[in-house]
Amino acid sequence: MQVKALNEFSAKNESDGCMLCDTAPCTTRCPHGLDPAKVIRSLRFENISGAAETGGDGEVCKGCKEKSCSEACLKGQIDRPVRIPQLMDFVGNRHKQKGNCKSSKIDLRIEFCGLPCENPFFLSSSVVASNYDMVARAFAMGWAGAAFKTIGTFVPQEVSPRFSTIRKEGNSFIGFKNIEQISDHTLEENLDYLRRLKQDFPQKILIASILGQNEAEWTFLARQVTEVGVDIIECNFSCPHMTGEGLGSDVGQNPDLVALYTDATRKGTHLPVLAKMTPNLGNMEIPALAAMKNGATGIAAINTIKSIMNIHLDDFSSEPRVDGKSCVGGYSGKTVKPIALRFIHDLKKHPDLKDTPISGMGGIETWRDAAEFIAMGCANLQVTTSVMQYGYRIIDDLYAGLSSYLGEKGFSSVQEMVGMALPNLVPADELNRHSISYPKFDRSLCLGCGRCYLSCLDGGHQALAMDRATGRPVLNPKMCVGCQLCTVVCPVRAISPGKRVEV
Repeated sequence: MQVKALNEFSAKNESDGCMLCDTAPCTTRCPHGLDPAKVIRSLRFENISGAAETGGDGEVCKGCKEKSCSEACLKGQIDRPVRIPQLMDFVGNRHKQKGNCKSSKIDLRIEFCGLPCENPFFLSSSVVASNYDMVARAFAMGWAGAAFKTIGTFVPQEVSPRFSTIRKEGNSFIGFKNIEQISDHTLEENLDYLRRLKQDFPQKILIASILGQNEAEWTFLARQVTEVGVDIIECNFSCPHMTGEGLGSDVGQNPDLVALYTDATRKGTHLPVLAKMTPNLGNMEIPALAAMKNGATGIAAINTIKSIMNIHLDDFSSEPRVDGKSCVGGYSGKTVKPIALRFIHDLKKHPDLKDTPISGMGGIETWRDAAEFIAMGCANLQVTTSVMQYGYRIIDDLYAGLSSYLGEKGFSSVQEMVGMALPNLVPADELNRHSISYPKFDRSLCLGCGRCYLSCLDGGHQALAMDRATGRPVLNPKMCVGCQLCTVVCPVRAISPGKRVEV
């Protein structure tokens, strides 16, 4: 029986099922020396151009009789293996469509706070940047910089466990909660890590994240990290789950404390200073202005969101469960991206902050996410949760995907794209309210599942009916208001926004 070829939609779904193994059996078992694991990983992270370049024209896979890659796939021990030959055929077809010419790529060098960065991708201040060996390994793999895990004058006593997740359908997780505090190393150990990192990787940008308990400590910590040679200081005004009062997000929600501690930090250093903002407030511009007026060079946003992940209905406990108890923690991951973009938008739209350098973070998983933050006005990007899930290796597809995109769009640098989306975000009263974009149906893709019909019937304007003869939806334009609910619920992307009509 002939196997149906994969299209872009089904190829993405198939790659989403891959377990993204470390030493991938599919690659180690390939008799032709190909790297299907990297191809699949590139597809997973929306780097289709990179997948096509890695996978080649697919002819070798078509002629392969062994199928050892599929036989080795660990997912086969759960249900069925990933359809690796079909995925390689899909990327081979993409390779042929591009011809023999390589995709145009753009050098991702960019300046941030007056410092030259080899690319905009940094590790954010967290467990992914918490000792010398970790950061050194990330630097060697291509990360341009790192915000080292927050340093204080004290070592917190941590709990076990300290992480939990929220899942949806086939995703390993879409949201992540942590109740971890600042570095669990001593100040002396951390200063030694920073000193060695800067000595061994002088071209990389090293950010020291600090957290003081009073003015004197903020000044003292700023002096200490400046002396060991870091490039930037980031003030942690935003950790949402510190055990002491007047720390972390307690500071970030109080503009007077932000002003006081920013000024104290500035007294201890000549370096650029970033104020890391908390999203646990209504208007981030207020503390951001306080920071900028008192010596900050730029803003880092956003830190994690205060959250309670879930309630177990068997015993009414919540996660992470620490001897049966839990607490409010910090929420991160893909699902916080819309919130992060909103806060960054508010900062860049404020007349007194529009030229402020912003290091953006919060839900960056793929190069597309990264590009959205850049378009919103960020010249620097920080990543944590995605690294915790997939490892430092994601830098390959972050870099390649963004570089290829910029080349295809005709940009000559990353800087040209910074803030490009801001003019298209306007107050609600300026939106066009005198026209309707009706949905457009692609009958060749429609499976007749009826999801659009159900959503429109029970959550929309009853503008769809199911043609029982064809099993396909039929639109009643007199009832349709163009809300596009049908478009967003269609599982196979058979519905798209149609032509806009004046009303």
